[in-house]
Order: sequence, then C-alpha cells, then structure tokens
Amino acid sequence: MLYRSDHYGKRYASTSGRPRSFDPDEALQRALMTFWAHGYEGASMKLLQEATGLSAPQLYRAFESKERLFESAVALYQEEYGFGVADSLPVIDALTDYLDRAAREFTSEPGLGCLVSTGLLTTGRDAEAAAAVVRAERDQALTALSTRLAKAVADGELSESVDVRGLTRTIGALIQGMSVQARDGATREDLGRLVATVRDLLVTSVNRPASI
Repeated sequence: MLYRSDHYGKRYASTSGRPRSFDPDEALQRALMTFWAHGYEGASMKLLQEATGLSAPQLYRAFESKERLFESAVALYQEEYGFGVADSLPVIDALTDYLDRAAREFTSEPGLGCLVSTGLLTTGRDAEAAAAVVRAERDQALTALSTRLAKAVADGELSESVDVRGLTRTIGALIQGMSVQARDGATREDLGRLVATVRDLLVTSVNRPASI
C-alpha cells in the first residue's frame, strides 16, 4: 500500500557468467504491467511470456520463479509509484493529500488501482510467499501511517482522544477500497468526492473533545 521499501534482495537470478540475450529491466517492467492488470493469480505464465517476449525457461533462469518475479515487480512498483503521508504538511492536509493522490494515481495510466492493495488478496498454498510480499507492504504502510498520526497527537495537531489505531485502519481501508472501486471503473471525480467527504469528516471529528 503505497510506501517505498528497500528490503528486497537481488532482483535477478545469477546467470553463472552467461550473457543474457534480453534486457531484464525491460522484462521486469513488462511483467509488472501484467501483474498490475491481471493480479498475481490472473497473470498466468502464458501471459507473462507474451508480455515479456521470453520463454518459460528464460523467465525461470532470470527470476527463479513466478513468486520471485512478482516480488521483484512489487519492489519496482513501490520504487516508481509508491508514496506516503507527507511529514511537511499539517496532518489533516497530509491525509487529504495522501487520499487525493491515491484517487489520481488509481484512476490513471499505466494501471488501475493499487498493485499492493488489491493485486493479491487470497491465494492457495502454492503462492503463500507472493501473498506475504504484499501483506508486508501493507503492514509497513499502516505502521508508517500510525507513526505519523501518533506524532500529530504528540505535537498537539490531533486531540489526545483520537483513536490512532482506529484512524490508521480507517485510512488503510479507504485506500484499499479506493483501489477496488478504481478497478471497478470509478473515475477520478468519483474518488475525489470520496476524498472531499473524508476531509470534511476529519475536520469535524478528529479534534472533537473526548466525551465526559
């Protein structure tokens, strides 16, 4: 869910000194677009071969497995498209900016929705490692968001009565829901209205004094 991360290891398998006859960066970029368009399960090896122009043996030699290829694609996605909640803005503005950017990014090319949010939600045992990759990204995003909100409370931007864990989960759920709606055809305007409504709710509720 939209946070850059650097915890991945090498992207490509060793070629044992043999020169490659293709550009692995271009192949990975095309694989990313395929996973983004079809999800992990929908991106069959046939589709990945067609998209990259590589045979199955070439893909396995370069990336070891479909799961490892997906892991590398997610890392590339986060590098090129990942973003988080700004530290430089007041917290309400930062949250609004975060959601507004998601609305814009999720409804425009090169892909609809968020690969990390909805590219792989349920799967069988044979893809547990791939599911763990995006789950870790979503957990990282929630942790970073929670840290930003806790800081806002400590700095007096938000009332001490704010449920940081609850608000963190709410924003995370909104991001995932926006991804689903974008995949279902929601427009930038549709999601923009959602963002405007959320901002109004935040302004009127997060600084409300605790009940006596």
